[in-house]
Amino acid sequence: MNIKPVFRKKRVIYRKKQFDENVDNEITRSLEESFRVDYFLYIVDQAIFSLQNRFEQFEVYENIFGFLFSGKKLRSLDDENLKKYCLNLECSLKHNTHSDIDGLDLFSELKVLRKIIKVEDNTLIEILNQIKRLDSFPNAYIAYRIMLTIPVTVASAERSFSKLKIIKSYLRSTMSQERLSGLAILSIEKELLEEIDYTKIINNFASQKARKIDLK
Repeated sequence: MNIKPVFRKKRVIYRKKQFDENVDNEITRSLEESFRVDYFLYIVDQAIFSLQNRFEQFEVYENIFGFLFSGKKLRSLDDENLKKYCLNLECSLKHNTHSDIDGLDLFSELKVLRKIIKVEDNTLIEILNQIKRLDSFPNAYIAYRIMLTIPVTVASAERSFSKLKIIKSYLRSTMSQERLSGLAILSIEKELLEEIDYTKIINNFASQKARKIDLK
């Protein structure tokens, strides 16, 4: 952009030194060096950390669902590796003793599925729709549904934190956790909130309140 950085020299503030202070150890940095250390290096370090964190999430996601990413990858796997990936996916989707899929059943379904469907010519959504129409591959249907609905990025979490910064400002520093959670949900789910009929909710609340008063 051909913009030359110009650093304006600040006025030096002199402070009275105490008798036990070691003046020789003080380091005086130039304005360029202060900008490089306090701002530039900090921003670069944060950017590198964010990129590393993002790609680590992609690697974890690929290790679990990578064999389903494309029809070409699915066809290239031999039975032994395909079975290993299916069992690994079962373990990843297991909570306590419950699992969303059965690894061995998924292995059997994928062996048949990759022969009867031209998965290399379709997108993952089209593959999922074809599996749904076939209605004979329940584990594969669940696996593709989970793979296509798991958020890979942290954009939603970042949006939530951005909302929290707006809601809990320095003027609302004493807000309780329950109220903060409620306002955050209302702000994050704004589209869903706009579809709610407030008049119906208010009338329902008023009728329940009146009923409680009558019972007393």
